[in-house]
Amino acid sequence: METVTLDGLDRALLHALHVDGRAPFRRIAEVLGVSDQTVARRYQRLRAAGVVRVVGRTDARLLGQVDWLTRIRCVPDAAAPLAEALARRPDTSWVSLLSGGEIVCNARARLRPEREELLLGALPRSPRVLSVSAHYLLRTYVGGQVAWSGRTSALTDGQIARLRAAAGTGPTAAKAPGLPHVPGVPDVPHVPGVPDVPDVPDVLDGLDGLDGLDRALLAALAVDGRAPLAALAAASGSPETTVRRRLAALVDGGLLFFDVDVDPRPLGFEVEAFCWLTVAPGRLAAVGRAMAEHPEVGFVAATTGPSNLVAGLVCRDTGAFYDYLTQGLGELEGVVAVETAPLLRSVKRAGMIMPSSNNP
Repeated sequence: METVTLDGLDRALLHALHVDGRAPFRRIAEVLGVSDQTVARRYQRLRAAGVVRVVGRTDARLLGQVDWLTRIRCVPDAAAPLAEALARRPDTSWVSLLSGGEIVCNARARLRPEREELLLGALPRSPRVLSVSAHYLLRTYVGGQVAWSGRTSALTDGQIARLRAAAGTGPTAAKAPGLPHVPGVPDVPHVPGVPDVPDVPDVLDGLDGLDGLDRALLAALAVDGRAPLAALAAASGSPETTVRRRLAALVDGGLLFFDVDVDPRPLGFEVEAFCWLTVAPGRLAAVGRAMAEHPEVGFVAATTGPSNLVAGLVCRDTGAFYDYLTQGLGELEGVVAVETAPLLRSVKRAGMIMPSSNNP
């Protein structure tokens, strides 16, 4: 993939997508003061270069699932092949290769047989695998529906407000009667005498509450969260109006949200690392919330296991990494111990296997 240098417009576009991942190019162009063709070209270039992807993601809890964080230690020359094998599994959303022959991955499971397959069936029975530990992700403070605050700050408060208002998510947005607004999807006008509430199953009943249309939409949006309504209709075999209403129900029910996956390196962040913290139980929530405000923290969640908080750190260089460990973390009350490991390679990110050329 090509090496990309971001200018001010690129950064503004990334910030706009962070505000509304499905915002039409026309709306973004109006806010940025450029043509919609320019915005479309910039987005396609950044997406082709692996800098940004908008993906549709689901709330594990509402599907009756659990997110697992698995740590695998193996002999160093076995780490890369094993990480690549884990990345090919459909139940993993990200897989990272760390220093010292360690792999960290995230996977979802619901039923006990699925949990047993995750822990026992995914790994080869080999002395080259030295240890495996798997832990629930109990509460996410940054990541998922709460985006990394350090990604970019290229837009003014006024521009952010305009995007949010147009998307129906800002404080000045007027909620139209009937169906909730889905960012990036035109509203279906209300027709007198026709019920506004779509006739869909209760999406909060878990996987069994999803029908074929739901599954088709979620699968397509997991690949491209900005897929046009026409493409979603073709993928699901349903009329666009039906797709629009079902999409609205999934979003309004909280099951579906849109995440913006950004490669931090073009933004000037050269060091990524995982960090495991042992925090006094009474301070766990406070430390998690405090770290969520730190621009160096791209992900932080409470977890089971010997360490009760895990974080993904994104820093400009090793000096900034050191400063964060000694100052950002060092000033937090209740942190008892810290373990860190540099990230060497992102093997899978946001559900997509990453090409080797897109890694350091």
